[in-house]
Amino acid sequence: MTTLQDIGNFLALRRLAVVGVSRHASDFSRVLFRELRQRGYDLVPVNPALTEVDGIPCEAIIADISPPVEGALLLTSPSVTDKVLADCAHAGIHHVWLYRASGAGAVSPSAISFCEAHGISVVGGECPLMFLTETGWIHRLHGFCRTIMGTYPPQTGTEAPHTPGLHTLGR
Repeated sequence: MTTLQDIGNFLALRRLAVVGVSRHASDFSRVLFRELRQRGYDLVPVNPALTEVDGIPCEAIIADISPPVEGALLLTSPSVTDKVLADCAHAGIHHVWLYRASGAGAVSPSAISFCEAHGISVVGGECPLMFLTETGWIHRLHGFCRTIMGTYPPQTGTEAPHTPGLHTLGR
């Protein structure tokens, strides 16, 4: 289970690979990429089909990134996620975020199991925008709805979920 502590630890990282950024500028993955850059994150886009994203050179695989990143945000489909996680483990990445919007996103039981087996801290199935400070009303509303439904991540995994807005994660 993903906790707010896991989320905060990931969002505290400074240099991140963003794997699966779309070639389409209006795609949500690009919106998320731009938002994270505006918040001061040093991002390296990873997509074998692109040479650059918003003027930043794009790498084909995580192993090509130099200097190395501290974590990886995966915006991939489950069919690609397992291979990317193997690349993360090979590159020594110990923190990953498996993004999910609707559907499975990058999350799958095999992806979670792989991370656990390889000592990789994983945030599974959350949207980073919901946990960054000063995000739009739709993200705050999403967090509020998840609190009401009892699906908002707990602080440490040993207590009940907390109300959004009481946490100041991110930058």
